[in-house]
Amino acid sequence: MSEQETRLIAGRYRLLDRLGRGGMGTVWCADDELLGRRVAVKELHPEDSPGGRGASPYTSTAAPLREARAVARVKHPHVVVVHDVVVDDGLPYIVMELVDGGSLAERIARRGPVGVAETARIGLALLGALRAAHELGVLHRDLKPANVLLEEATGRVVLTDFGIAQLTGSTTITEVGSFVGSPEYTAPERMQGATAGPASDLWSFGVLLCAALGGESPFRRDSLGGILHAVVEAEITLPAQAEPLRPLVLGLLERDPALRLDAAEAEKLLRTYVAKGSLPARDVHSAPTSHVARPAPAHQAPTPTESVTAAPAPASVPAPAGRARRRAPLLAAAAVVAALAGAGGATAVLMQDDGKGTAAPGPSASDSTPPARTAQSPVAAPAPTVTVTSSPAPAAKKPPAPAGYLAVVDPDGFALAVPDGFVRSEDDKRVYYMDADQAVRIGIRVQRPVPDGPLGSMRRSDADGPHTNPGYRDGKVTPTTHNGLTAALWEFTWKGFSQAEGARHTIDVCWEENGRMYDVWVSAPVGRLDEARRHFDTALDSFTPPG
Repeated sequence: MSEQETRLIAGRYRLLDRLGRGGMGTVWCADDELLGRRVAVKELHPEDSPGGRGASPYTSTAAPLREARAVARVKHPHVVVVHDVVVDDGLPYIVMELVDGGSLAERIARRGPVGVAETARIGLALLGALRAAHELGVLHRDLKPANVLLEEATGRVVLTDFGIAQLTGSTTITEVGSFVGSPEYTAPERMQGATAGPASDLWSFGVLLCAALGGESPFRRDSLGGILHAVVEAEITLPAQAEPLRPLVLGLLERDPALRLDAAEAEKLLRTYVAKGSLPARDVHSAPTSHVARPAPAHQAPTPTESVTAAPAPASVPAPAGRARRRAPLLAAAAVVAALAGAGGATAVLMQDDGKGTAAPGPSASDSTPPARTAQSPVAAPAPTVTVTSSPAPAAKKPPAPAGYLAVVDPDGFALAVPDGFVRSEDDKRVYYMDADQAVRIGIRVQRPVPDGPLGSMRRSDADGPHTNPGYRDGKVTPTTHNGLTAALWEFTWKGFSQAEGARHTIDVCWEENGRMYDVWVSAPVGRLDEARRHFDTALDSFTPPG
């Protein structure tokens, strides 16, 4: 690595590996030599701005300060954390948390379309981030898979690259008379020159859902003109994999922003899907041309391992009779192309900055960089995938549930009592039941026994704690018993995976029973330990293995 590539910024941040380069600059992995942590540093380039160096808004610190201010106002677990803004040698740099994982675009490129359940999990996280931003008057304006990071160790979804974000009431950092964004994901009203609003981000969110499910944007074409025509007035063709979410996607891809689903409505529909596995028919107003579903290409077959089985949605969603249309005449695509042609070099950036440019896989933009999840790390908290409303055909007998709790038989066959209103989620190794804000999390894992038993397994997890849990401290493993069986108790405190989470405490019991090894744990903020211990005792006492 050259001396230039390891240069020290502002006497504190040493640039290491380049993580990627987009339309607004380069993102580096860097060492914060003052605090001894890894961070992501976004280097903003004047030559990359619309109009070139002379027209750059980055010739002063005002523009990056606006960007940092816009993002810093949004405190949410699924929004990237901004630590600092510095100027070095006349260039501004934004210092952010480092997320150890690739983007959703890289995930799609490597492994193909995302399953419906996982798309719903990602979607709920992004809707939470967008709602938090919109409530503060912050618009993202470039929502796309390349700007969604997936933390490898936890599955945490992080919305990043607010590089063209707009703070209501102030000038956007790219407002220099040129259009900046990603055309395949840009709302038609923005293509027509109208002012962006929260509804514009929701259109982009709908396109992102289609891209995750089908492998690419439904507006992808071979030319910029083709893309613009597809966005503004052509028939919208949904991927076949989007059928389970059809009412939601149609509502988001409503060309009239006044009729488009808002974030609250979209979240309600997504939560309905993850709770029931299907969506009811909904009055969604059709675009000037109809939406049709296209067969999935052979290499984009739906993922066969869905955690939620979706029932087919209705073949069509009719508009309600008598509802007046409120849509201005659409601009011809050729006129939009002409308007965008004035953006010069910026237009080329738009076409290549969607995960197919120079971004490198790997860490992308957390105060820590935990390695891939270890076998026993019971702390990840993916977003909900099934609401606790009723139990499937039981594989274990329902346990008694005290007041304020619900006895559930999990789809994986075990049973336990969880607090009323807790929501089920899962990843490939763990099952979670969480409260509405995901602050208190009950976790369960079932696996094959290991040679050194529960105690050895817990001791290994304790030894790995500083690597898997940021700020790990006060870890203690104690031999114990559970229902007369050999068991181990592991407790520890840690920082959480983001500043928004804050300090947390985890209680975990592991034991062997009937040829399987079980983990039951609760993780909660340190200020809610009494509640956490009550939930832990109830979950553990009521836990019934399959059969």
